[in-house]
Amino acid sequence: MKYWGTFRYQRWIIWGILAVVFLLVSLYRLSSAVLADRLMVAFDTSGVALGTLHAAFFYVYALMQLPAGVLADRTGPRKTATAGAIVLNVGAVGFALADSYVVAFLARALVGLGGAVIYISILRFCASWFRADEFATMNGLTVAVSGLGGILATTPLAVAAGTFGWRGTTLALGAFGLALAVVVFVLADDEPEDAGFEPVTETDTTSLTLADVVENLRVVLSERVTWAISLMLFCSTGMLITLLGLWGVPYVVQTYGVSVTTASWYTLLGSLGLLFGPPAFGWLSDRLERRTVLVVVGGVGYVAGFGILAVAGQPPRIVVGVVYFAMGFLLGAFTLSYAVIKERHATSASGVSTSTINGAAFLGAALFPTLLGYVLDAYWTGEMVAGARIYTEVGYQVSFAIATVASAVALACSLWLYRQDPTA
Repeated sequence: MKYWGTFRYQRWIIWGILAVVFLLVSLYRLSSAVLADRLMVAFDTSGVALGTLHAAFFYVYALMQLPAGVLADRTGPRKTATAGAIVLNVGAVGFALADSYVVAFLARALVGLGGAVIYISILRFCASWFRADEFATMNGLTVAVSGLGGILATTPLAVAAGTFGWRGTTLALGAFGLALAVVVFVLADDEPEDAGFEPVTETDTTSLTLADVVENLRVVLSERVTWAISLMLFCSTGMLITLLGLWGVPYVVQTYGVSVTTASWYTLLGSLGLLFGPPAFGWLSDRLERRTVLVVVGGVGYVAGFGILAVAGQPPRIVVGVVYFAMGFLLGAFTLSYAVIKERHATSASGVSTSTINGAAFLGAALFPTLLGYVLDAYWTGEMVAGARIYTEVGYQVSFAIATVASAVALACSLWLYRQDPTA
């Protein structure tokens, strides 16, 4: 149904509605960094347990990516995103009301279950409503929304949690998200034809059968490029979310002796990078019609950034800010791989192709927090402040060394992609 007259206007309105839901996904998944001390006290956790609680979102999120792609291709982004928004925010309400670690873990897993389908639904929508030479730009803008959610998950969330409590703040966000789910269901359209416009792509996805989806998935999984991109995103996206979403704030608090609110400004810089980097790389890539050479740039930057923190341990705080911002900005280079994988397949396979590599990215986000939690617990001083464990500078250096190794693996994958087709 046409709501807003012109095709160009309507597609941006629908994208904007879906993007606000995705903003909430990002806010929830990165909120643990600012709330880390409060969660340790509320649920009496160690570093490993906190890392596992944080990762509950990502375990479910990662495992749901292939089903999310199938749902987006088969049922369309409107129904998929509506269901996801409902589950996502019911989980947020449950987390706010949790009275034990187990309930909090299950509620955060429910947040991951609902959030798992939102990004893929947006990419599926963009594949139908935007031209192929606009896709990288739209993907970049969508990831930028994640950066905006990350910004809200830093100092603004710290201030809100300090004023209204972390439970009250999370409960209010959940209520807002449930209302937003109704808006998605009422206003979003799957295809331009559903709103009375001419189709943008030549591929008819309305008659896509389950057998077609399974065949698309088989083709996607049979390609070495899929696995190379998956490993690259596992390391790069996984490590960035671990930094901005959990351990980035405690590192600054405990290494430099500042408050959580002050430390949250550093992860805010990282989210600012995520806000500006993906659209910039997406726009540049669409204009140059080049992807892989820009991905290599991101790989080099990641190795350098995490390497500085691993070697220096406690560099000047301005260096930490620059590194955090650069990591967020350069993730935009890695997100070009979504355009790379999408362009290798028909529009009807865009859901399963992008969800496959996205699942690997968030599997990394699930595993790295707990891994670094083990490392940090090994370097626990035995001291606790306000119920939270205090870790040593050496422990954080070892953690950043692991991040540097992961970044080197991502760089190797990007170089392999470039060698396969330097002009891509």
